[in-house]
Amino acid sequence: IKRLFCALSMIAAAALTGTQAQQDASNHEAAVSAVQSNLWHIWDLERREKGHTFHILPDLPTYFLPVRYSDRSNTLPHSPAANHAVTQPQPVESTEAKFQLSLKTKVWEDIFDGNGNLWFAYTQQSSWQMYNGAASTPFRETNYEPEAILAFRTNIDVLGLHWRVLNLGFVHQSNGREDPLSRGWNRLYTQFGLERGDFMLLARPWWRVPESESKDDNPDIGSYLGNGDVRAVYGSGGHIYSVLARYSFSGHHGSVQFDAQFPISGPLKGYLQIFSGYGESLIDYNHYQNVYGIGLLLMPWQ
Repeated sequence: IKRLFCALSMIAAAALTGTQAQQDASNHEAAVSAVQSNLWHIWDLERREKGHTFHILPDLPTYFLPVRYSDRSNTLPHSPAANHAVTQPQPVESTEAKFQLSLKTKVWEDIFDGNGNLWFAYTQQSSWQMYNGAASTPFRETNYEPEAILAFRTNIDVLGLHWRVLNLGFVHQSNGREDPLSRGWNRLYTQFGLERGDFMLLARPWWRVPESESKDDNPDIGSYLGNGDVRAVYGSGGHIYSVLARYSFSGHHGSVQFDAQFPISGPLKGYLQIFSGYGESLIDYNHYQNVYGIGLLLMPWQ
């Protein structure tokens, strides 16, 4: 009887030990899942958010600016590539409309031991000479930007911020036009996503994929659009403010863009955009201007 009692005691102890281990693992998983992260939510990296493949989601803001004013319109777009310079001034008005459509979808989840997702994204930005009746109100410029993104969950404290996301991406951007107005380039980038409370910081260094001289529409684009960008975002009380900065260490050129979204009535939100520098669009990659636009936010990006 004593031996049977000892054996039963050992079995019970082992069972309790196993139950405790399972409980500890469950508590650890719950603690990880309980972390409040806007970046994890944006990139569907929270452990409880699964099964969302091929759902269409916002990427960057989708907006319409019926009024966009430039203090220095680009009437003579040019590039040092052969046959890529306009010789006659184009009939461009300083006031036009601008809109952006930006979407993404997750195509593969839980890769790399459950820590990453693969996304496809598409952004289209158009500048429309809506008030230029003399020129038949043409679209002055449209930029097409498809990309593939590997998003990885991270959870590291860095200088008082929480590093939540590491993105690895390939992006193509072009305007789909013929010479002398054709512009385009390809990039590989790494993006670091950090946050704290309602503040987010997205740092994205990139490397331009080289092209042959005969196919390069804009060989000096890196000297103007830089080696990467940094975006700071802060949200409070229905208002979201964003600053995007680029800088070229080789050409010493860059740009700064300020965006603000604010509530108007119910779900209707206003959108303000101020840009200063080079590269407001691809055709303007080497053209300096200050641009002011106001309109409506059609789809938020967070």
